Amino acid sequence: MTQTTAWASRTLAFVCMFLGTILAARGAHDSRLIVVQVVGFVVIGLALAAAALIQARTPANTAPGLGLTAALGIVCAAGGGISATRDGTLAVAMAAIAALIAGGDTKLGQALAVMGLGILGVLIGGVLSTVTNAADAVGLIAIIFTGLMLGLHRRTYRVQAEQAAELLERTKQVQDLQRQTDVLDERARIAREIHDVLAHSLGGLGIQIQAARAVLTDHGDVDKALEVLATAQRLASDGLKETRHALHALRADMLSIDVELRNLAEEHGRLHHAKIAFDVEGTPRELPAAASVALLRVAQEAMINATKHAPRKPVEVRLEYTREQVRLTVDNPLPNPKSSKTAELETADTGYGLTGMRERLLLIGGTLHAGPEGETETWTVRAELPLPPTTTED
Repeated sequence: MTQTTAWASRTLAFVCMFLGTILAARGAHDSRLIVVQVVGFVVIGLALAAAALIQARTPANTAPGLGLTAALGIVCAAGGGISATRDGTLAVAMAAIAALIAGGDTKLGQALAVMGLGILGVLIGGVLSTVTNAADAVGLIAIIFTGLMLGLHRRTYRVQAEQAAELLERTKQVQDLQRQTDVLDERARIAREIHDVLAHSLGGLGIQIQAARAVLTDHGDVDKALEVLATAQRLASDGLKETRHALHALRADMLSIDVELRNLAEEHGRLHHAKIAFDVEGTPRELPAAASVALLRVAQEAMINATKHAPRKPVEVRLEYTREQVRLTVDNPLPNPKSSKTAELETADTGYGLTGMRERLLLIGGTLHAGPEGETETWTVRAELPLPPTTTED
């Protein structure tokens, strides 16, 4: 119900109560009572008009001032006073309406003050009137009190509705932010996928081209060079094909990580003429798609690096399952064990490979180590991921 409709209904109620009260008083042939009641209703009418004007000029979501409280207090007091006179019981409805409006639109202290003025009006009217007894006065006061309670309930309902609307708006804002975050996360995943695919395929392609140049320059063996270039062409074709699938790599169905790594090791060894040993330790477990893709990319990057820095040297790939984590280790011999310049061995693509691998693992709670193992002559890349609780052993 709009404010205009509400005040129209209150005005109609006021007119009906005024006419009913005056007609009843005329039947009693008491001119003094009629004058008192007419004056009272005029006061109520003016006060109601003032209250309507104040509410209309009060900005939305702004607490009304003392002017509205005063106008409602006058309505409640006059209505209570008239209701205590002969045939004026209908006027108590105006007092109850004033208490209801005060309870819904003003502060609690102001609403209680409005009700208090209405009760005071009933008591004064009861004292001055000879027809109102104690039971009638209590009934009139109870009606005014009920009006206040309804107003307070109305205010509580309105506050809850406003809070619900505000909560809904904030929820929409949070959902919008979450959608933006999801988009950014998806872009980051796509960037990592494309980077890993290109680092793997282009790194291998570079090695094949370098080998072809060496064959032609050092040996002049055209047939061997053509064979190497054919391998490079096949590697480029495979890289393009894998790039097309990179955008949905995290969603695509994969074989188990054990099978994927074994296939990767065999393919890498065939393309680069390197001995790749693959081993699985512990009981294989099903891993989340993100974990499987991350380990697969780490293995690709590590083997490409090994082929670049230690060509045709054996590479050991080991996948270990423990009670709490899965560990991927890729070992290859250092080309120059006595050299302290190990930083150049970290990645095949100017440093971004390890950064991408670390970021990928960090997002799913994993860690990455890359470097020489103690005083050994081996370069080790080790990725560790915690196993989900649902996959831990009992």
